[in-house]
Formats: sequence, C-alpha cells, structure tokens
Amino acid sequence: MNALRLAPVWLAFGLMAAHVWRAGWAWPALVVLAAPGLTLLRRPWVPRLFRACLVLFAAEWLRTLWTIAAERIAFGLPWLRMAAILGTVALLTGAAALVFSRSALARRYAAAGEAP
Repeated sequence: MNALRLAPVWLAFGLMAAHVWRAGWAWPALVVLAAPGLTLLRRPWVPRLFRACLVLFAAEWLRTLWTIAAERIAFGLPWLRMAAILGTVALLTGAAALVFSRSALARRYAAAGEAP
C-alpha cells in the first residue's frame, strides 16, 4: 500500500529525469531516476530529502515555464497551453511533497528514528 502512496513522488522524479535527460545531462538524469529507491529506506531523513527535492523540482518546472513562455511570446507563438501544462506539472510536483505528511508514511519514517 505504501507503493501506491509513494507513486506521485516516483512519477515526479521520473518526469524530472526525463526533463534533465532532454537537456542533455545523462548522468544527472540517471541519478534522479535512481533516487526514488531511497524511499525503501526507513530513515527519518528520507522525507526531508524528498520534500526538498520536490520543492526544487517544482521551482525548476516554473523556471522552465517562464523561459519557454518568454521565447514563445517573443516569436509570436501560442504559449497558453504550454503554460497550463507546465504549471500543472509544477503544482503536482509540489503537491507530491505532501505525501510524506500522510499518517501511514509519517509513521513509517518516524518509527525508523526510534531506538531498536
């Protein structure tokens, strides 16, 4: 069941890996693609790491939206649909950070910080 709860996080990392790959950065893309494997670790730092990454990813999507929209506007091309798509991706990526606040996942990672 935790896999279903973590699916938005894994999807956000997959989309960011594709974005980084498209920019021509193969090694960073592979790191981003492999990073969700860390969700298997029951460590208290895991939710903090993934929240920070997801917030940074959302900021990158907004930066990309801004850059592409500015180019398209400058050339007189349509840009509204692209802005809606990238804005939605940014919103969903940021919202994926909230899955670690859900009770089941919060318990999973909080319990790992307790002494055995």
